[in-house]
Amino acid sequence: MFKKKEWTPRVEEPKYKARLVAKGYNQIPKVDFTDVFSPVVKHSSIRALLGIVAMHNLELEQLDVKAAFLHGEHDEDIYVQQPEGFTVLEKEDYVCLLKNSFYGLKQSPRQWYKRFDSFMTSHDFKRSSYDSCVYFKKNSYGSFVYLLLYVNDMLIVAKDKCEIRNVKTQLSE
Repeated sequence: MFKKKEWTPRVEEPKYKARLVAKGYNQIPKVDFTDVFSPVVKHSSIRALLGIVAMHNLELEQLDVKAAFLHGEHDEDIYVQQPEGFTVLEKEDYVCLLKNSFYGLKQSPRQWYKRFDSFMTSHDFKRSSYDSCVYFKKNSYGSFVYLLLYVNDMLIVAKDKCEIRNVKTQLSE
């Protein structure tokens, strides 16, 4: 995918961006993929958490994970055709084996969520039985830290900014 990002005239030059995206619309269900899932927190969970924030005067921050789908790891081998413009001469029939998840693939959101869930549970967060995109952890002071996941966006709630910084530090490792 190629994109020209226009900027303010006489202030900055336009930027040219490229992103390698798989043609997921060509994937065949039950052949190329089985489960499709994108982690989306329920609206009722967001409303409940915002009520808790207001009632207990908690801190709330929003966080966006850049290139989230590139962090997933696939359970099976996935091959794609060589990208247009990057075809190796005399090897045009060769294909590429993907080592990581990729934008455009039907299974990428699920793989991202599986890795994220594994990370959160390994850091002592519990997943809500009501909503699989709500995580919480009781800290040593007895207060809770909450994290809500909406695809690659998160809401983090805690008693103070220091606790939120600690969670953000863990997430960036």
